Amino acid sequence: MKKHNFSAGPCILPEEVLQKASEAIINFNDDNLSLLEISHRSKPFVAVIENARSLALELLGLENKGYKALFLQGGASNQFLMTAYNLLNKKAAYLNTGTWSSKAIKEAKLFGELVEVASSEDKNFNYIPKGYEIPTDVDYFHCTSNNTIYGSQMKSFPETNVPLICDMSSDIFSRQLDFSKFDLIYAGAQKNMGPAGTTLVIVKEDVLGKVTREIPSMLNYQTFIDKDSMFNTPPVFAVYTSMLTLEWLKDLGGIEFIEKVNNQKSALLYSEIDRNPLFKGAVVKEDRSHMNATFSLTDNNLKETFNTLWKEANINGLDGHRSVGGYRASMYNALPLYSVQALVDVMQELERKA
Repeated sequence: MKKHNFSAGPCILPEEVLQKASEAIINFNDDNLSLLEISHRSKPFVAVIENARSLALELLGLENKGYKALFLQGGASNQFLMTAYNLLNKKAAYLNTGTWSSKAIKEAKLFGELVEVASSEDKNFNYIPKGYEIPTDVDYFHCTSNNTIYGSQMKSFPETNVPLICDMSSDIFSRQLDFSKFDLIYAGAQKNMGPAGTTLVIVKEDVLGKVTREIPSMLNYQTFIDKDSMFNTPPVFAVYTSMLTLEWLKDLGGIEFIEKVNNQKSALLYSEIDRNPLFKGAVVKEDRSHMNATFSLTDNNLKETFNTLWKEANINGLDGHRSVGGYRASMYNALPLYSVQALVDVMQELERKA
C-alpha cells in the first residue's frame, strides 16, 4: 500500500502521472525508445515541451497576455540570482518572510541596492508582515507566496506600480489568483508540479531588456524565450512529468477545482490542531499555509509515542524542517483528502492514549 506522503519536496505526484511517466521511460510514444534516450530536438519531445508551456499559461489564465512560459534548470535557488541579473538595474524591494526570501535577498544584493520593506524574522517567521510600503523608485518588488519551512502563506498581494515578482515554488497551481498582477513568477517543479530537475518561469516579456549590464547567455531570460526553452538540452523527464501533472490538473477542472480540495484538506487538519489540546500550530491563524501546515506537540514527552503512531499508520514525511523542528504536513495538490484524515485519526488516537 502506498504511503500517505506529506513530504515537503520532492512532492507527492498523482498515481496516473507516475504510471504514465514510468511507461515512457521504457517506451515513449510507442517508438520503442525510452523518453530518456530520444533527442530533445525530436518532434515528439518538442511537442511535449510546447504542450507543457502552453498548459502552464492556460491554467494560470495568462494566454495571449504577453507572457512566456519557460522550463529552466537550477531550481528556484538559481532564480534568486537570475531575477536580479535580468531585472535589477539600481534598486529593488524585497519582503522577507522566511528562509527562501532571505536567500533571494542575499543573491540580489550582488547586483544593486536592496530595500527590505518588512520582515517577520522577529517572530521566527510565524506571520506575514502587513501594512508595508513599496518604494516607487525601485526596479521591482519581490515576495515569496508560500513559506515551505515555516508554514506561512500570503493571502493577498500588494497593489503596486512597480513590477511584481513572486517565488511561488510551493503553492503554484494550488489556488486562484489574478496572475496577471505578476510580471514574473518562478517555481521549482518539485514542490507542487513534478520531479526535481526543472523550474517553471512565467515572465511578461515587456519587463525584460531594461538593465544596462551584459547578461551571460545561460542566465538571460531572453535567450530561453528566443529558443523556446531549448537553448541547451532541457531536463526531459522533469518537463515530461510536469506536463503530465498539468494535464491531470486540467482534466480535474483546473485551479478552481483543486483550490476547493486544498481548502478542505487544510480545514480538516487545522481544525484538529486547534481542537486537540496535545497540538499547537506554529503560524498565526490568518497566515497559515494551505500547502504546508506546521505544528508541534504541547508535551514533548509524547514525541516518541506520536512518531510511532504516525509511522505505523503508513504516514511519510511528517518531520518538521531541521531548522524549525516540530512537524510539517505538506498537502500539495496530489495529496488525497483521505491521507489528511489518516493523520487526523492518528492525532486523535494520541489524545486517547495520553
